[in-house]
Amino acid sequence: MAVEVRNGFKNSNERLEYLGDAIIGAVVAEYVFKKFPYKEEGFLTEMRSKMVSRDSLNKLSQKIGLAVLIQSPDINSAGKSVYGNAFEALVGAIYLDKGYNTARRFITDRIIKFHIDVDLLESTEINFKSKIINWGQREKKAVVFELMEEEIQDKGRKLMKVRVLIDGIEYGTGTDFNKRKAEQTAAEATCKSLNL
Repeated sequence: MAVEVRNGFKNSNERLEYLGDAIIGAVVAEYVFKKFPYKEEGFLTEMRSKMVSRDSLNKLSQKIGLAVLIQSPDINSAGKSVYGNAFEALVGAIYLDKGYNTARRFITDRIIKFHIDVDLLESTEINFKSKIINWGQREKKAVVFELMEEEIQDKGRKLMKVRVLIDGIEYGTGTDFNKRKAEQTAAEATCKSLNL
């Protein structure tokens, strides 16, 4: 996003995004802890990850209408993460203005209750990398995630391309500004290719 400087300060949502991200993580962690009282830590961590993933927050932001409020000259080059960032900034602003309890109620009563199907998320696979690695171990296959290239985009951001090799043969590729996300995309493509 374009960052304007006013009176020596950046006019940007980045600080609010940082704060909102922390608040969302804490609220969702508490929510899944209470909703699934008999589940292990690994399950709770995965559920929290599903609920606060970049993709989930982007879709959520668009669903509640934040996308139409975003003003940025480079929204296309910034990618869809700008929508999730806007949601994080909104939560950060609510927290600063009204406090933690109001932010928590906003997330649980207005967002999770009406916009997130927790039961559907519970049955949705998102950790494709783990799925491929576990499959490779069971099938005695060598699974390798290889960084193919890093391409510098506008504003110096690195676009990374990752591929999945199974016994030396390429099965899927993924591209993202974040290496872990590129690996997940490549793993998802590999799962589809192998019908897993």
